[in-house]
Amino acid sequence: MYKSFSMELAGRTLTVDVGRVAKQANGAAFMHYGDTVVLSTATASDKPREGIDFFPLSVEYEEKMYAAGKIPGGFNKREGKASENAVLTSRVIDRPMRPLFPKDYRNDVTLNNLVMSVDPECRPELVAMLGSAIAASISDIPFDGPCAMTQVGMVDGQFIINPSQKQWKEGDLNLTVASTREKVIMIEAGANEIPEDAMIEAIYRAHEVNQVIIAFIDSIVAEVGKPKHEYTSCAIPEELFAAIKEIVPPAEMEEAVFTDDKETRENNISAITAKLEEAFADNEEWLALLGEAVYQYQKKTVRKMILQDQKRPDGRKMDQIRPLSAEVDIIPRVHGSAMFTRGQTQICNVCTLGPLSDAQKLDGLDDNEQSKRYMHHYNFPSYSVGETKPSRGPGRREIGHGALAERALLPVLPSPEEFPYAIRTVSETFESNGSTSMASTCASCMSLMAAGVPIKKMVAGISCGLVTGETDDEFVLLTDIQGLEDFFGDMDFKVTGTVDGITAIQMDIKIHGLTRPIVEGAIARCREARLYIMENCMKPEIAEPRPEVSEYAPKIEQILIDPQKIGDVVGKQGKVINKIIEDTGVKIDIEDDGSVSVCGTDKNMIAKAIKIIESIVNDVEVGQIITGKVARIMNFGAFVELAPNKDGMVHISKLSEKRVAKVEDVVNIGDEVTVKVIEIDKMGRINLSMKPSDLAGKPEK
Repeated sequence: MYKSFSMELAGRTLTVDVGRVAKQANGAAFMHYGDTVVLSTATASDKPREGIDFFPLSVEYEEKMYAAGKIPGGFNKREGKASENAVLTSRVIDRPMRPLFPKDYRNDVTLNNLVMSVDPECRPELVAMLGSAIAASISDIPFDGPCAMTQVGMVDGQFIINPSQKQWKEGDLNLTVASTREKVIMIEAGANEIPEDAMIEAIYRAHEVNQVIIAFIDSIVAEVGKPKHEYTSCAIPEELFAAIKEIVPPAEMEEAVFTDDKETRENNISAITAKLEEAFADNEEWLALLGEAVYQYQKKTVRKMILQDQKRPDGRKMDQIRPLSAEVDIIPRVHGSAMFTRGQTQICNVCTLGPLSDAQKLDGLDDNEQSKRYMHHYNFPSYSVGETKPSRGPGRREIGHGALAERALLPVLPSPEEFPYAIRTVSETFESNGSTSMASTCASCMSLMAAGVPIKKMVAGISCGLVTGETDDEFVLLTDIQGLEDFFGDMDFKVTGTVDGITAIQMDIKIHGLTRPIVEGAIARCREARLYIMENCMKPEIAEPRPEVSEYAPKIEQILIDPQKIGDVVGKQGKVINKIIEDTGVKIDIEDDGSVSVCGTDKNMIAKAIKIIESIVNDVEVGQIITGKVARIMNFGAFVELAPNKDGMVHISKLSEKRVAKVEDVVNIGDEVTVKVIEIDKMGRINLSMKPSDLAGKPEK
């Protein structure tokens, strides 16, 4: 049965059609917000997937180019793999919704979002987030919702709820907040140094809007929601836990996990697992569940140690950061490099500079963003965690971590006018034991400064963890969580920023939301920690950007020419500009406004290319002295190329003070000669002289 539901949201009408399309999905919401249309569906398999110890949730965000009236680029002319924006949107939907499904649910679930039309005033990412929440809520899939999501922008110091694409791109804040009825469950932000108190205000503005949306979703569920289906629980039997504790008492498990060395801990757990495998050798059912049972036993032990005993597995205080170290210039010949180490987490970042033509071209639904000048890429090889598996390229996690560190540094980068370079930083994970994305932020900042990129301020990042008890008031915040505290804890709250404010936030949780005291406490704890890292680790190694780029980096000079002369510089079929590039070895980028960037490693060649360009665009004047090449020789004189497509003639009588019988007695084709412009006739023909008497005493132009 087809039903339509509507509400007013941030000055626009949000309409949800249920039962109109995709009726065979477990739940489907045909979403309209302005002229943005997204089909969101939720489907689940009938039976649990065998042999897994996790909830198999897949979230897809499909960008169809027809939604923006475009035909895909390339030869294939159909959409290929998901764009970076699609991957990041899928992650933002996944993170708040995953904890709301039962932890012991093993049926495959897919949340699919098909973007079919894009209205620049109504961001499709937001519509997909809401659509997924509605589709899951009205479906028969077990889901402890509803949840809702709101985006907040900031323009001229004013918060904007659900901003347009333009406001989102040009404003000072990109904040996405997801909530349940009572608590915040996800925060994702990019910000232009927003103070902590303003960020908290924005978060709870969004939380208030989410409550209105949740009430709307409740009304939809009341009318068309399906009863939730029964499922086979994959929880570990209590009798297995009891048997394990008989063999491995809690004190023994505490001793096994209480170490600051990841390898030692893993060896201890391996020994305990082998001991239990031997004890349960005759019980195949328990052996199949043993790996998950030992994991759960570790988790309960670590959480009890932190919450009740106020003791972290590596012996640190709750607000203590692991040992820090930093180095720059560890890789020779690259344009900039830095290594940042925090405990057993180590990142090496390399910065590469190039002309603006090296900026990444984007083929997406947003017409406001055609290219990306700053690129941060993050790699996470298996050796960094002591594992072995082939590299298959970056996955969603790697793309997400790279985007977070990129977002963290964008607010402090110089403008293209100040620094006309495309910039790429690459973070190589050498070792991982907690929050490599925050280490990437620190390493990237130092690498940029080492490369001579004039960033406005230093940026650092840190992650704050959480362990909660039975009540909302029972919780412990952990500064600088290591891997074990991330796996067994309830939150990974990453914050980056400068001394003046926040530049990025990413919050993952495994529980049904955070109270305001937890959010405020985590943000305050992260500020304190990032200032400590900058002052005590990063600044002693490199306190400010180097005054010049590396000797190995390309040098870029910019000039401004008359836009009407661009065609003269380019030439027919690019012949003129290609000849300049061939002769000088530089790269030349010309913008529509007449700005010309000349890039190369040899300053002399850059100067030569600029001189040629200026000779093309500047009109020749009588009295001007120019150096050019002899292009042609006739009986009556020599033609000298003053600039591409611009020749002048030296009559045989003007070749020398003496009488010249034959032009070749003085010059040959290809000779470089200095000449003076003595006349430009009515036909625009340029007459030149090489006589020393004409050249004497005149400055070269």
